[in-house]
Amino acid sequence: MPINLDRRQFLLGSTALLASGAIAPAQAQDASRLRIYWWGGQARADRTNKVSDLYKSKVNSGLTIDGEYNGSFQDYWTKLDTQVAGGTTPDVLQMDYRYLVQYAKNNTILALDDYVGKSLNLDDFDKDQVDGGKVDGKLYAISLGANSVAMMVNTAAFKEAGIDLPTREWSYDDYKAAAVAWNKANPRGGMRLLEDASGNEPAYENWLRQRGKALYADGKLGWTADDLVEWFKLWADLRANNVCVTPDDQALDANAAIENAMVTLGKAAVTFANSNQLIAFQKVNKDELTMVNFPRAGKGMGGGHYRKPSQFWSISASTSAKDEAVKYVSFFVNDQDAGMILGVERGIPCAKHVRDALAPTLSPPDQLSLNFVSNLGDLLGPLPPVPPSAAGEIDKELTTKSQEVAFGQTSPEDAGPAFYKQAADILARAS
Repeated sequence: MPINLDRRQFLLGSTALLASGAIAPAQAQDASRLRIYWWGGQARADRTNKVSDLYKSKVNSGLTIDGEYNGSFQDYWTKLDTQVAGGTTPDVLQMDYRYLVQYAKNNTILALDDYVGKSLNLDDFDKDQVDGGKVDGKLYAISLGANSVAMMVNTAAFKEAGIDLPTREWSYDDYKAAAVAWNKANPRGGMRLLEDASGNEPAYENWLRQRGKALYADGKLGWTADDLVEWFKLWADLRANNVCVTPDDQALDANAAIENAMVTLGKAAVTFANSNQLIAFQKVNKDELTMVNFPRAGKGMGGGHYRKPSQFWSISASTSAKDEAVKYVSFFVNDQDAGMILGVERGIPCAKHVRDALAPTLSPPDQLSLNFVSNLGDLLGPLPPVPPSAAGEIDKELTTKSQEVAFGQTSPEDAGPAFYKQAADILARAS
């Protein structure tokens, strides 16, 4: 089984079966068993299985829990869609913010409102994390942790180059200015300062939000063709000034896996990522890493970040073990012993009592993740609405279009309007 860990955590394209609502009838399921399915690597699997064992020892010793995971985020959804179509949807499944609308509106996952205050305890949950699991006012998903976008920084490479580490005040212009001294120092035979994030949707969204715009607004595009032209021109300038990696190097990271990230491959000192991924990044990087926020769009600008549910648990609408599945999810996010096992690998716990119990026990990288998400200050803005169901396809096409610009196959001026029309057409078809 592959153990690649996806950074962006966005599916590369939506599926025809779910988009059309063509879901097969559910097969009979055993209420004495729970099938649980998630994405992530071995470390996440070990933590999840330990919590399942804890649930059996504390709550229901007669329950059989079958845990299954997929190391590839993309492959996870492909397999899940096959199971949904075949009527074998897992009882409890990991859900992503980007695809919540799609699965809720196709009646694949269960509305949980009737369980709240009963077998589902959300009394101590952060309100923004509860709201993040809602579609059309109904609760379909329980957040497993809060995180934010962040940049992984190779501290050793900066020390070797004699350059100060980036701070929370750095803008894109500051990275460009620092690259002059960085390239003169020529650390590690030509390592660049940044990865090329021109096709990184979270980076584009963050930049838009700082400028008072949004990726999506009321189910439509929240930006214009001119915005994307300016974004592509920003990265064309960074590319021309050797601030970021070459297109050939960036293409090595086609599957957005931590193992292929530019910082992991030694191609760049800074990689765009998510705050809860520090531990996973550190595991595959020999040099010590730290975190910093995404660059400011301009000096003093902020508000691009938000506390995003890193992922959710959702429950199959067709399961015959609804009550047990709800109890399991509630235990997963509320039990303090479970919280000690899970740490912050899926993000900062959303239940305050779990967070308070966990904080003093955290390792330095875990503590860094907690402090980062808790102290975003002027960088923090409100959680955006759940993206429309076709957002995954648009994300995939943004990556493709950015590569065309990077390799000189099209210009920013042509790519912006062309992609805007393409994205608008994708949304129109999905609606």
